[in-house]
Amino acid sequence: MLAYLSRYTHRVAISNRRLIAIDQHTVTFKVKNYRIEGPGRYTTMTLDIGEFIRRFLIHVLPRGFHRIRHYGLFASANRAETIARARELLGWQRLRPKPRSRSIRRRPSHSPSLVPAAAAACS
Repeated sequence: MLAYLSRYTHRVAISNRRLIAIDQHTVTFKVKNYRIEGPGRYTTMTLDIGEFIRRFLIHVLPRGFHRIRHYGLFASANRAETIARARELLGWQRLRPKPRSRSIRRRPSHSPSLVPAAAAACS
């Protein structure tokens, strides 16, 4: 359910680019099936005008509601402060780069830049 709703948090339900054909009785448009991988993922769908409008109106927000892009910790108004506070509460600290030794064994490049304080103390 969350994956379905997240597609509509900051976009219109259907863009003009996806509309292929419209006549007196039907609308044909491009669709993307999120359950299929590969070239079969993109197909077209033709619906009766009434059914198309019904499905479109499901995505129209009621008066007074606003579309959101980010919510909570990732809200742009105070993102840096809230993430810093969350890291502080979780006890996370930034790793300081260690001086390079001449040993052959190196840490993988995909290692995380943040680790919990307990894990940093163990290394």
